[in-house]
Amino acid sequence: MSSVLAVSAKGLVKRFGDRRVVDGVDIAVRKGLIYGVLGPNGAGKTTTLRMLLGIIEPDGGERMLLGRNRPREASDEVGYLPEERGLYPGMKCRDAIAFMGALRGLPWREGRKRAEKLLTDAGLGHAIDEKIRKLSKGMAQLVQLLGSVVHEPELLVLDEPFSGLDPVNQEKLEKLILAQRDRGATILFSTHVMAHAERLCDRLSIIAGGKVRFEGTVADARATLPFKAHYTPHHHADGLRALLPADAERDGEDSWRFNVPREGIEPLLVKLIEAGHGISGLSIERPGLHDAFVRIVGPDALRDIGRDAGPDALTEDAA
Repeated sequence: MSSVLAVSAKGLVKRFGDRRVVDGVDIAVRKGLIYGVLGPNGAGKTTTLRMLLGIIEPDGGERMLLGRNRPREASDEVGYLPEERGLYPGMKCRDAIAFMGALRGLPWREGRKRAEKLLTDAGLGHAIDEKIRKLSKGMAQLVQLLGSVVHEPELLVLDEPFSGLDPVNQEKLEKLILAQRDRGATILFSTHVMAHAERLCDRLSIIAGGKVRFEGTVADARATLPFKAHYTPHHHADGLRALLPADAERDGEDSWRFNVPREGIEPLLVKLIEAGHGISGLSIERPGLHDAFVRIVGPDALRDIGRDAGPDALTEDAA
């Protein structure tokens, strides 16, 4: 794993009026990694990405993009999928991708050639000469992503790339991201979908209130919470509750749920067996990234959990 940084920032600050949308953010993304930026609604994720790319200027702090302290100088080596999607509806898919490559210095003929292969590999070979206006939203979004990678950038920045995609196109997008990582690109993306972050990210930051609340691996984030035990006794004799941890709660009529003690589950099981309660069922649940996110950000994050995207999703960043 490379120790060279593709993206770095120290003390980034951005104000809109009297509000500090980004308040002293530090970030360091090593080359070759898939790095996720997570956060609840209005956390400052989009604003942070735009400052890193030089789209907007920070009010304070420093940033470095592919070795340049002026990010726009590296624009030809960057692929960017913004939160606001946009393609010319009258263009054909192959030409739309080639056009995006041409904006980054890729010759038109080479761009069309690469576009055809990218579309075919993504399962969109049938749409090579289809106009953008005739595509579904998900297909158009994939075409725009292909346009952001056609010039084979060193760094790919994706802002909420999974938003609005159906499960089939989400899976295609995950494969595209992994393929870019495998060819050596660095990927930096924001998302509100915890499942994608768990599967894809080598490292991640969790941002809330414009500040970085956590930085590390998915495993590091999960480790901020204890494992959960689901226990069903073989005999429901008196004194069972007194032996269980103080946080134990009923989990159905016959079972209990509690945090695994710091010393591990084994000493507790010995006590339960010696007391005659036995074990009819036992399972240990590893905490998920969603639970760790809520723990790290705090109770206020519960307000931002997406109602229509299931327990693994959070609402998009409004900043």
